[in-house]
Amino acid sequence: MKVPLLDLKAQYKTIKADLDEALIKTAESQYFILGPEVEKLEKNICEYLKCKHAVGVSSGTDALLIALMAIGIQPGDEVIIPDYSFFATAGVVSRLNAKPVFIDSDIQTYNIDFTKIEKRITPKTKAIIPVHLYGQSAEMDKILEIANKHNLKVIEDGAQAIGVQYKDGNFVGSIGDIGCFSFFPSKNLGCFGDGGIVTTNDDLLYEKLKILRVHGSKPKYYHKFIGGNFRLDAIQAAVLNVKLPHLDNWSEKRRKNAQLYMNLFIENKLSSKPGVIKYSETDKVLLPIAVYSDKNLRNYHIFNQFIIRVKERDILREYLTKNEIGNEIYYPVPFHKQECFMDLLSEFNYNNEEFKVSDLASSETIALPIYPELTEEQIEYVVCNIKDFFN
Repeated sequence: MKVPLLDLKAQYKTIKADLDEALIKTAESQYFILGPEVEKLEKNICEYLKCKHAVGVSSGTDALLIALMAIGIQPGDEVIIPDYSFFATAGVVSRLNAKPVFIDSDIQTYNIDFTKIEKRITPKTKAIIPVHLYGQSAEMDKILEIANKHNLKVIEDGAQAIGVQYKDGNFVGSIGDIGCFSFFPSKNLGCFGDGGIVTTNDDLLYEKLKILRVHGSKPKYYHKFIGGNFRLDAIQAAVLNVKLPHLDNWSEKRRKNAQLYMNLFIENKLSSKPGVIKYSETDKVLLPIAVYSDKNLRNYHIFNQFIIRVKERDILREYLTKNEIGNEIYYPVPFHKQECFMDLLSEFNYNNEEFKVSDLASSETIALPIYPELTEEQIEYVVCNIKDFFN
């Protein structure tokens, strides 16, 4: 049996007629850059996330970049980010000649460890970028408390987390000053190429984001700011307008798949329960935290990735690949070990003990298939193969 890490064709088949119709209508309109479909998407996203404004942009990376530009990040400014994330989180800071400041991860969620943020704040610190990694919320209450205390902006990196709720039903991306989302095809809400969106409840930031999106011009050809070409195209917006009504159902299927994984790992005596952080005789596989952590929807996980920890990660990965089971490592190299950031190690006087969790995550975590169309038989096959590996 083959179990791909992701099967986009399976999703396409379920909504093919609606998608094809949307693409044809866009082709017939010959309106390809911004326009009615993008405006419709922005309105739909605002309604879905219960936020005031949304600005469609060209990618999740550009969403982060334009967010930093909107809050006025300048060369030499410092921006606090998790040490463990997709490269864009750090790369956009450096592209503005600002300096990313790395913070270790929380051992259960791999999100930024808020307890270690404050000691890295300096007079040059201007913002914090918490990443809602794998589809689970960072500790936004604590992060906002720190940000408010030190007058810092908070830009939420929700590239893997659209639809995630934190406490009291608040959606990530509507909690900080600006939220940033990616619509890369592999995301839980993906388009047919690159795409992204920026959200905010701040009227002034919204106006600036719209201007920055079109080279900083308003009106056309009159430039108050130096912006960029960050426009979302109409084809991607049309695809997303078809897909968005299905998102909650897809997220629920991801949670059910995650729960089945957890049950099977426990039944097969590979793990004792979700959320364990240390190995024992009964915990050969360490599972992520539970689907719903508490009644207040804290860490309401949508499982953009299903991540387990295994000591023999690299050998297991070879075994799964040999048995045609898709898998991936998110991410093999934390920022403090990336060659392009070596000069920051001495500048910020990082020590060898500062990134224990991100080092651990990069060496032991592995992602298993979790997409909504995955069958129970496929999940059982994955777990059986992992059990056979340990036997």
